[in-house]
Formats: sequence, C-alpha cells, structure tokens
Amino acid sequence: MADLRRIIRECFWDHEVSEEDLLTILAGHDLGRKRFLFEKILGNSTRLLEDMSLFDRDELKKMLEEYQVPAFNREHIALRKNMVEAWFFDQPLTAEELQWVL
Repeated sequence: MADLRRIIRECFWDHEVSEEDLLTILAGHDLGRKRFLFEKILGNSTRLLEDMSLFDRDELKKMLEEYQVPAFNREHIALRKNMVEAWFFDQPLTAEELQWVL
C-alpha cells in the first residue's frame, strides 16, 4: 500500500490534508474529490504507479479517460498520464524516451 504520509508531503504541500481525509476520499463515492486526489498524485507523486494503485480500477480508467491535460506543465503531465494508461490498461506507451528498442 502506498505511504499516505509521503503522498501528503509530496502532493498536498499546499493543502491541509490528513491520512484519514485521503482514506475517506478513496472509500467514498464523491468522484469530484477523487479526481482532485488523482490530479494531485498525477502531477506530484514520486511513486506514481504505486500511488495510482490506491484507486479502484474502474474509477481510475474513467478518470484517465475524462482527464484533460492542462496547458501548464503539459509535456510532464501528458507523459505521466500515458505511463499510468500503459501500466494499468495496456495502452501504447507513446513517449519515445520510455520505449524499449531491440
């Protein structure tokens, strides 16, 4: 399981959030709050794939499909989004620098 204290430190340095808050969001039905958590992890986590595994698989797929990469930090966020899609849902990895060449 992902380290919630590390997630708070890396992803919520600008918010007052507790471990209980994160667990409540993950267990709840408020997709808006889950999207907020998803976006914070996507943009800031140093253990992206481990932290994304906290989400229910169906909800993660829906959030990825609906997520619009922002103009700010576009390349960085798009790369990380693609990594999550490739890892969890066998989507093609589009970043050349991450592809294996034989």
